Amino acid sequence: MQPIADIRKEYKLKELTEASVATDPFLQFGRWWDEAMASHIDEVNAMTLATVSPDGLPEARIVLLKGVDNRGFVFYTNYDSHKGAALAAHPQACLLFFWKELERQVRITGSVEKVSPEESDAYFHSRPEGSQLGAWASPQSQVIDGRSVLDKNLESYTTRFSGAEVPRPPHWGGYRVHPDSVEFWQGRPSRLHDRLLYRWNKAANAWSISRLAP
Repeated sequence: MQPIADIRKEYKLKELTEASVATDPFLQFGRWWDEAMASHIDEVNAMTLATVSPDGLPEARIVLLKGVDNRGFVFYTNYDSHKGAALAAHPQACLLFFWKELERQVRITGSVEKVSPEESDAYFHSRPEGSQLGAWASPQSQVIDGRSVLDKNLESYTTRFSGAEVPRPPHWGGYRVHPDSVEFWQGRPSRLHDRLLYRWNKAANAWSISRLAP
């Protein structure tokens, strides 16, 4: 087995300069998103969601980005899950994208709120029926006796909604992260990476851009 400390990768694909980036982080994210899509990255919309539990402990898991505009970044989940409880207690979060094929990271930090019921309904009804039924069948994050609980629940809800539109469960919907800061990270040789940080200046009603040491 190769010693873990010996695992190394030299980053050298691109650079990130103040002169090359957009003045708005959403525009810059859009540029990088388009390049990530064009690179055919698997699960390009996968992102780490970090929250603080009601007890004050850090928690993180992978979720999928399902929408982005100048209001923020949207994902969907069960409101009764561990992440839902964390966001109810502490409505702030950090999102992290890692696109290793492009040697890039994007880190987004800000406040969180639920999206409107209409937005949640629209996305829910765009999902495959199996995923809709799964949202009803899974008591997410709760302890269950075994896989059979999920199988029985799925069978029950499949029968219940047979021949009809599956309604969105009241415990399921979206969250929007409104960024206060967005950091773009580009890998560079010798670990001297490029890091540009956008911060929202409420008084000036504008974004500022700073370079961070790697």
